[in-house]
Amino acid sequence: MNFKIDNLQYCNWSRKIFEINKEAGLDAVHVTIVYHEDFDELQKIINIWNKHFKQNSDLIFLGKDFKDIEKAKKENKTAIFFGFQNCSPIEDDIALVEKVHEQGCRFMQLTYNNQSLLATGCYEKVDSGVTNFGKEAIKEMNRVGIVIDMSHSAQQSTLDAINISEKPIAITHANPSFWHPAKRNKSNDLLKILADSGGMLGLSLYAHHLKDGTNCTLESFCEMTARTAEIMGVKNIGIGSDLCLNQPDSIVEWMRNGTWTKVKNYGEGSKNKAGFPKQPNWFLDARGFKNIENGLKKIGFNENETNGILGNNWFNFYKGIN
Repeated sequence: MNFKIDNLQYCNWSRKIFEINKEAGLDAVHVTIVYHEDFDELQKIINIWNKHFKQNSDLIFLGKDFKDIEKAKKENKTAIFFGFQNCSPIEDDIALVEKVHEQGCRFMQLTYNNQSLLATGCYEKVDSGVTNFGKEAIKEMNRVGIVIDMSHSAQQSTLDAINISEKPIAITHANPSFWHPAKRNKSNDLLKILADSGGMLGLSLYAHHLKDGTNCTLESFCEMTARTAEIMGVKNIGIGSDLCLNQPDSIVEWMRNGTWTKVKNYGEGSKNKAGFPKQPNWFLDARGFKNIENGLKKIGFNENETNGILGNNWFNFYKGIN
């Protein structure tokens, strides 16, 4: 059985987008439900998602483990897995790790760009690594079954997380820095260590993470994928598109700024890149998975390797979450 999994989307959710994901054949999507929200604000977001599940029960349901991906495949639906792009919902309370897991969280970044109570983000000048609280949070995340996600983290913090975690970690949405030197794309050395630990990299389709941005070609993306496979092995690579369909530009300001600064357009890309970038024309939405499939085969990946990158590798990773 082959699966298609997009392990990161942050869309302005609607029935139309759920239909697009179904048309694309996605069996599972890891969705960002938190950037800077605290625990109380998280409850409001979960209530919104409960309405989505009720109103679109023919298309989606809340996923808890790999068995739900199998269920989604059989029922022709998409399993939705909750994730946080920051640790803000656990505030400074280790007990909230178990609580958010009970509410559906299966992925949590230790930090989003900046220093958090757990680790250092990729935009900090000094990378002091995982903090004392971070070490305890990692242990608790391992225990309850929440994946440590280091997509927006600095290098030493990511290396620390790999070393501390008893389970493989994930970088759900980023690309290698040899191809495009965005601050949060990852070094070859880090990717090798990630792969050796059993971790996963989700390749991003967000234009600021791509060589030549919106003008990135499918061939360039697939050539990068092939070289990344040489570095870390094809079984450790998947897709984490970072799609942000139909989001207003005010949301990207929220993503970058949260409530910690009054300066606009700080963060991803540069201060001169306000708003969301346009997607490359071969990946306007999840239906672009078909273009990636064709591109990977054209570049030399065989059927099993291609199916792995498009979802089977993530499925195997999900088996180890709980």
